[in-house]
Amino acid sequence: MKSIRVFLLIALLSIIVLVNFVSAIHGYRASMAEAQQLFDRQMASSANLLAAMPAPAEAPVVVGKMGQQAFQVWGDAGRRLLMRSANTPDQPLGAFEEGYRELNFSGHRWRVLSHFVAERNRWIQVGERIDLRYALADQVILASVRPILLGIPLAGILIWLVVGRGLSSLRLFATALRNKRAEDLSPLPLEQPPEELRPVVESTNALLARLRASFERERRFSADAAHELRTPISAIQVHAHNLERELQHSQLQQPPQSLRQLQGSVERMAHLVEQMLDLYRTTPDHYPMRFERIDLHQLAREVIADNYPAFARKNQSIELDGTAASVSGDRFALSILLKNLVSNANKYTPDGGRIEVALRAQGDSVTLRVDDSGVGLDEAEYQRIFERFYRVGGDRHATGVAGCGLGLSIVQHIAQLHGAAIRLAPSKFGQGLSVQVAFPAAPAASAFDSVGGSDV
Repeated sequence: MKSIRVFLLIALLSIIVLVNFVSAIHGYRASMAEAQQLFDRQMASSANLLAAMPAPAEAPVVVGKMGQQAFQVWGDAGRRLLMRSANTPDQPLGAFEEGYRELNFSGHRWRVLSHFVAERNRWIQVGERIDLRYALADQVILASVRPILLGIPLAGILIWLVVGRGLSSLRLFATALRNKRAEDLSPLPLEQPPEELRPVVESTNALLARLRASFERERRFSADAAHELRTPISAIQVHAHNLERELQHSQLQQPPQSLRQLQGSVERMAHLVEQMLDLYRTTPDHYPMRFERIDLHQLAREVIADNYPAFARKNQSIELDGTAASVSGDRFALSILLKNLVSNANKYTPDGGRIEVALRAQGDSVTLRVDDSGVGLDEAEYQRIFERFYRVGGDRHATGVAGCGLGLSIVQHIAQLHGAAIRLAPSKFGQGLSVQVAFPAAPAASAFDSVGGSDV
C-alpha cells in the first residue's frame, strides 16, 4: 500500500459501487415485479373496456394492427369470434380459462389475459408482447439508475478531498518531523491531534524524550570522563617532567628508557583524550553548529602558525599555496579539520620532509589539499583509515608514531557535516599521501550577509 489516500479512495468507491450494484439488482427485481403488475392491471382495464363494447353487426370485426397489444372478443361462451386485432389468428389465443399465461403467436412471446364476462356471455383475451414490456420497464429503471452511475465519479472526487482533509493532521505530523533539526529532540508541537493520530504522536514524543535523556547521559559521561582523564594525565606529565629533571641533576647522561616510555604513553593518552573531546564537540546532537562565511585560506594560515613548533622540531618545510577561498561552515569544526590534517602530515612525514597545504576555488566548489612526503598508504587502505580507532599496522605502525586512529575519522565527520567530499590520492611529491576535501563554495557575500548565516 503506497498511499493511504489512494487506498481509501479505491476501498470506499468499491464499497459504494458494490452497495449500489446490489441495491440496483434488488431494485431492478422489485421494479420489474411492480411494472408487471402495472402492465397486468392495464391489460385488465383493456379487457373490461372491450367487454363493455356492443356486439358488432357483422362478425368478426378485424381492428388494425396495434403494435405491442393484441386482443380477441369471443361470443356465445367462446364459440363465435366477434372481434380481433389484426395481429391475432382466427383461433383462440389460448384456452378459455380465467387468468394470465404466456403464449406464442405472430412470431413473438405474449402475456395473455383471458377474462369471462358472464353478463354478456363473452370471453375477452388481451395480450401484450413480453419483449416490449421488458424494454419499457428497462427504460424506466435505467432512467433511475443512471444518476447513480454518473454520481460515482463525483463521489470519487468528494472522497478524495474529504480523505485529504482527514489526512492533513498526518501531513502536519510528517512536516514537523521533517523540519526538526538533528539536535532538536523537543516534543512535537502538535496540539489536539485526532484520536487516531494521538498514539503515534505520544509514542514519537516519548521516543524523543528517551533519546534526549540518552544523549544527555552520553554527553555528561563524555564530558566528565574526558575532564577527569585530563586532570590525572596533566599531573602525570608534570611528575614525569620533574622526574626527568631530577634524573638529569643526578648526573645521569640519559634519562632511563622506562621514563621515555612513560612520557610517550602519557602523550599518547593525552592525544587520545583530546581527539575524543574533538569528536564529542563536533557532534551536532551535542551542540548546535553556527555556519558563517569563512576564508579557508586565512583559517589554514592560523592553524599552521599555531602548530608550527611541531614542524620546526622535525625540521620540516610547510607551504601554504592558493588565494582566499570562502566556504560556509563552522569555524571551530573547520579548525579541528585543518589541525588534524596538518598534524597527520607532521607525524607521518620524516625529519626534513615537505608538507604543502593548497586551496583552489573552482566554480561552485573549494578544494583543500594537504600533500606530504611521508610513508603514504596502499590504496587498499584508503577506505579503512576513516574507521574510528583503525590504524594501519595497529599499534606497531611502521613509523613508530603514536596515534589513536581518530584523526581522519573526525576529518570525515566534519566534512560530512559541511557537505564536503574527501578523496585520497598519492602525494604530488612522489611519495606520501594527498588528502583532498572538496567543499561547496560559499554564496555571494551580500546574499549570505542578508540572512545572517544559517543554523545546522
